[in-house]
Amino acid sequence: IDAHSAEARAAAILRGLGFDAADQSRPAAEFSGGWRMRVSLAGALFAAPDLLLLDEPTNYLDLEGALWLENFLARYPRTVLLISHDRGLLNRSVGAILHLSEKKLTLYNTPYDQFAAQRRERIAQIGAQAKRQATERDRIQGFVDRFRAKASKARQAQARLKMLEKMEPIAAVVEESVAPFSFPEPEELSPPILTLEEASVGYDGAPVLRDLSLRIDQDDRIALLGANGQGKSTLSKLLAGLLPLMAGRRVASSKLRIGFFAQHQLDGLVPHEDAIAHIRRLRPEEPPAKLRARLGAAGVGADIAETPAEKLSGGQKARLLMALATLDAPHLLILDEPTNHLDIESRDALVQALTAYSGAVILVSHDADLVEATADRLWLVGGGGVAPFEGDMADYRRLLLSRRGSEKGRDAPPSKPAAADEADKLAPAKPKQARRRSHAELRKSLAPLRAEAFACEERVKKLEAMRELVAQRLGDPTLYQSGGDTLEGLGRKRAEIEAGLERAEALWLEALEKLEQAEAELEGG
Repeated sequence: IDAHSAEARAAAILRGLGFDAADQSRPAAEFSGGWRMRVSLAGALFAAPDLLLLDEPTNYLDLEGALWLENFLARYPRTVLLISHDRGLLNRSVGAILHLSEKKLTLYNTPYDQFAAQRRERIAQIGAQAKRQATERDRIQGFVDRFRAKASKARQAQARLKMLEKMEPIAAVVEESVAPFSFPEPEELSPPILTLEEASVGYDGAPVLRDLSLRIDQDDRIALLGANGQGKSTLSKLLAGLLPLMAGRRVASSKLRIGFFAQHQLDGLVPHEDAIAHIRRLRPEEPPAKLRARLGAAGVGADIAETPAEKLSGGQKARLLMALATLDAPHLLILDEPTNHLDIESRDALVQALTAYSGAVILVSHDADLVEATADRLWLVGGGGVAPFEGDMADYRRLLLSRRGSEKGRDAPPSKPAAADEADKLAPAKPKQARRRSHAELRKSLAPLRAEAFACEERVKKLEAMRELVAQRLGDPTLYQSGGDTLEGLGRKRAEIEAGLERAEALWLEALEKLEQAEAELEGG
């Protein structure tokens, strides 16, 4: 059982989930509930069972831990059954999706994005079939109604009536409806809306972050990267005005309103009070109808608005917190792990709302796909400071995996048995039927590739618009009269946008090449 390597394997798994050497020697009772969940997950992975069952394993992980787990599960040599809202995990770590809908299970032998495309196609096909059947039923029924009373046509009418009775109706597939998010729009403020100048912040006299000189404009979408414990939440609280400075300056626009969402706020809800009572505390003068409308905009429907908080699901509590955070139409919205209790459909609804929102966003999330979909700039928090990350999420993933690789596979899952390797070598070539199936799968794979190319093109357009806006600001003569940090900050932002645009254009070209290659393979096959 490899007992001689057990301690090293356990340490490697704990290290991957964020426990440094000192943490690994501490009693579990000293950790918070979230960290104890990580210990429980580490124990399940260390046991290396034949069947590994995981229910939302990334909920208590940071981005680094989630990427490590993603890589671990992708190489796990035994069976994994996984429940997760993490689209990246479902795309890169699993080979099949078992979809539960209307009390039925359907197996799709693809990762998540291909499953979603196939399901959309299936829904469209079933809808078309149901429409054709309805037309045919109307035609047959019309014949029966016209000729049932005529003796010469009575037998034919009866035959068609029996045909109609035998025709089993095609049940339309019902799409699960998800309540959208909708954030109130703030008025526009003059840039910058918030700056930090040589700022330091920490706890009990010990600084966590030092010498921060940062600038935030209202059109910024910034994601904070960095390992757990490096100061991402500390920076979020400083920006939100919830932590005092130890040194330096925090300069905010006089009219700036900030909305703050953090996962720990779930525990701050009053258990016996419903959503109406929570929002009434902030808006005591507003009538109940308007309070319900505010909750409805955040997806808190009438059916749960009067339910005590202790009886709400995690996703319903998250929606209530989002409604409270955005109540004042904030110019800056700070989100610390906003999707932990949201399903994939609700996560997509949040992405749409953030895309439409005209305020600034600061995002901390273990969901790499959420970061890719919403953030235009990446800040790396670590080593007591904050600096722009010159790359995208794919670059960051590669960076983390390369660090793991330098540990020479000590955190790798148990290796595949030698017999399995031999079986792979002796596997017969694919028969024609399998090749035809591969060809069909290739056709289906074009949909996500086209979607990726479109998303890359839209990102390029957005960055070009941001570059044009900064250029207009730099062309304002009054800017050079004031000079100072504003001019310097705009220069830095222009450089970041130019670098981001270069990367986005490269990704767009790469996506187009993938699409063209797949189309060529399809035509050649």
